[in-house]
Amino acid sequence: MKTTKNFISDLIAPCGMNCALCANYLALKNDLKSKGIKIPYCTGCRQRNKKCAFIKKQCSKLLNAEVAYCFECTSFPCDRLKTLNDRYKERYKMSMIENLSFIKEHGMQNFLEEQAKRWKCPNCGELISCHNGACFNCQIDKLKSKKEKYRWE
Repeated sequence: MKTTKNFISDLIAPCGMNCALCANYLALKNDLKSKGIKIPYCTGCRQRNKKCAFIKKQCSKLLNAEVAYCFECTSFPCDRLKTLNDRYKERYKMSMIENLSFIKEHGMQNFLEEQAKRWKCPNCGELISCHNGACFNCQIDKLKSKKEKYRWE
């Protein structure tokens, strides 16, 4: 398991999602329920061995552990990943295909370091969520007032 402050390789899902940036993971990490914010908790896709409805449930190579990441597949990027990627690029300002391509070309450790810089909160140094651009450490008031917890402003 490779690690960088706030990031570990076990939080990178097969599809390229960095679960350390997920609103549900950050809600758990920062215990938002105790602060009056209702966002579901999640420990990450890999830790739960989640059978992702978008990718893993439909991919025999991932289900049978023939590949650990989608970039290891000869069909990369498949249509399902492209669809998921397009939605994330439009709504959440991140690309799973770009993440996976970076890991393939530069390695996991370099990816983790790049992510730590890119998603660092300018105020407190913790992580901001790819789902809404908020820091779940220092922007609690902003999160409480957000009607759509999974949208950027």
